[in-house]
Amino acid sequence: MSKLTVTAKIQVLAANDDMANLDKTMLSYRDACNFVSSYVFRTHNLKQSTLNNTLYTKLRSLYGLKSQMAQSVLKTVIAKYKTILENQNQWIRPDFRKPQYDLVWNRDYSLSAECFSVNTLSGRVKLPYCSRGMEKYFDADTYHFGTAKLVKRHSKYFLHIPVTYEVPDVSEPDICNVVGIDRGINFVAATYDSRHRSGFVSGKAIKQKRAHYSELRKQLQMRQTPSARRRLKAVGQRENRWMQDVNHCVSKALVENNPRHTLFVLEDLSGIRNATERIRLKHRYVSVSWAFYDIEQKLKYKAKAKGSMVINVNPRYTSQTCPVCGHTEKTNRSKKIHLFCCKNCGYRSNDDRIGAMNLYRMGIDYIQSKVPDTVV
Repeated sequence: MSKLTVTAKIQVLAANDDMANLDKTMLSYRDACNFVSSYVFRTHNLKQSTLNNTLYTKLRSLYGLKSQMAQSVLKTVIAKYKTILENQNQWIRPDFRKPQYDLVWNRDYSLSAECFSVNTLSGRVKLPYCSRGMEKYFDADTYHFGTAKLVKRHSKYFLHIPVTYEVPDVSEPDICNVVGIDRGINFVAATYDSRHRSGFVSGKAIKQKRAHYSELRKQLQMRQTPSARRRLKAVGQRENRWMQDVNHCVSKALVENNPRHTLFVLEDLSGIRNATERIRLKHRYVSVSWAFYDIEQKLKYKAKAKGSMVINVNPRYTSQTCPVCGHTEKTNRSKKIHLFCCKNCGYRSNDDRIGAMNLYRMGIDYIQSKVPDTVV
């Protein structure tokens, strides 16, 4: 068994008095995070014991935080710095701009089917919330809540709760189906599976909508007014939410349209940004900003939850190799008309489908290397 963590998002319903209380608590928490962040950036000290000895009393006196809140602030800032150091390997001071509040389960907050109980600067308050979709998570023997984050968006309060539960491990002998998935721009996903079926998810509508957003941003950037900058930020957030929803729908469909114990084979696109930056400038935005990684991450956790698995393989020559005779040649593929035509045996097909077929074959080879004499 292995553990899987998903984020449950619920809307908290607050009256006017409770809204003022939550706002005050979240602003104090944010300001305290910025205070600790400045200290850590000056000292490069990430030891919680040392920070606690130095800053605990100041956090409580300057920002009115309760004991557990002060400890939570230190943990939040330390975790933020560790993430930055791991990803960028340099000291960069994080700026906490939006009001927030990190809540420790059964200390700062608790959740039942009836209400959300949270610790504030004015004491404990109980608030109703939209519980639709949360019912299954109250099985304490299966699901476990972690440190949640309370945020405010468009005058509404949302609680993001990490929920952890165990799922059965999938091993290679269990695999009954292999699906090669070629990700691209003209087709978000082209697939080929063990039943020799091909599937395509068109990217035409997505390209058109992203082109609309791109043109809108250009117009707003040219105005250079405060209202245009606010609008620009809102447009970017809307596009991001829309693209995330598209990736959710595509990854969900891929998992649900295939049986349990399916092996999904993806290209390892690490470093794809360096490759796409060699494309002509007028086409670069579409290639560089395409959400390849996001759809991969969503597919991985959805597949894991459904008893399937995902592997990454070397993408080299997957669009230039003939899946019938194995002949590899650059001129096999015509990118302009998206056609693959083998110079050796004459096999013809869509170039994205060829990529999916080659990924499928690499998945078969992977299974046979792990479990000899296996036929999928």
